[in-house]
Amino acid sequence: MWFFRYERPIPVPGHEVRAVIRSGLKQIETTLFVDGVAVASDLTNALAGDTRNHHVAATLPDGRRLAVEAGYVNIWTVGVAACLDGALIHESHPGKTIAWPIGPKGDPAQAAATAKRNAEQWERNKPSLYADIALGILFFAVAKFTDLTTAALVGAAAGLGLVVVQRFVKVDLLGGMAMFGIVMLLISAGFSVAFQDDWAVQMRSTVLGVIAAVIFLTDAAFGGRWIGPRMSRYLVQFDPEPRRLAFGMGVVGLIMAAANWLVVEVASEDQWLFYTTFLDAVLAMSLFFVMLKFVRRPATA
Repeated sequence: MWFFRYERPIPVPGHEVRAVIRSGLKQIETTLFVDGVAVASDLTNALAGDTRNHHVAATLPDGRRLAVEAGYVNIWTVGVAACLDGALIHESHPGKTIAWPIGPKGDPAQAAATAKRNAEQWERNKPSLYADIALGILFFAVAKFTDLTTAALVGAAAGLGLVVVQRFVKVDLLGGMAMFGIVMLLISAGFSVAFQDDWAVQMRSTVLGVIAAVIFLTDAAFGGRWIGPRMSRYLVQFDPEPRRLAFGMGVVGLIMAAANWLVVEVASEDQWLFYTTFLDAVLAMSLFFVMLKFVRRPATA
């Protein structure tokens, strides 16, 4: 799944040339198009520690050699530099260095160590991610054939069953997102039992979003003393300032809560079901990466 797409046109007389860079959860891909035809591509797996720039090249019909380098110019934006027969003809961001964002001090050893940790963490988290996806699909399927209250109760039962299974297996089924998904299902089940109302089940994300936002914003109001520093440890490559990070997470929580409320109020139950199963996670991740752009420590001279 690709979350971001960048298109960088490259001026080459007589040809329509562009580089398309796509970024996903694990991989980044650059594809070079000449006159609408894909002629070269380069793919890297960031979680596996492959954090180099991309290099794509092609020979034009007149025999000239076009070479393009693509990579990040900052934490959020990608750039390209193009050479024709070895001579630089285009820079999308003149004066900017095209390089993978490797941390606040630009230490290659730190970058390699961080990439290695990320790859190891990804391998540990895969079972829990798959478990969370399975719980989401179960909730979606049961809701489609019955109702939201039944889906919440079945999902909660499946989540508790997963907790029992975890006691007998070595792989981590409950880390991170899976445990969060189970908590969401339990809250949905609690709402359905307490109110016997599908609307209450739909409002679970709004309630949780507001609760989480209040917690983060309270931490930010007191200088980011508790939650912000702990979260910063897992985002060291982005060099976040703890108070800004806590505030940013609070804002993301409020936006997600408002988005869920809006979908509940203006969309049908089936549309909300599709949103909460497949779209809200993508929205949350997109907001998270946007937030990271603004929570970095101020640059020092």
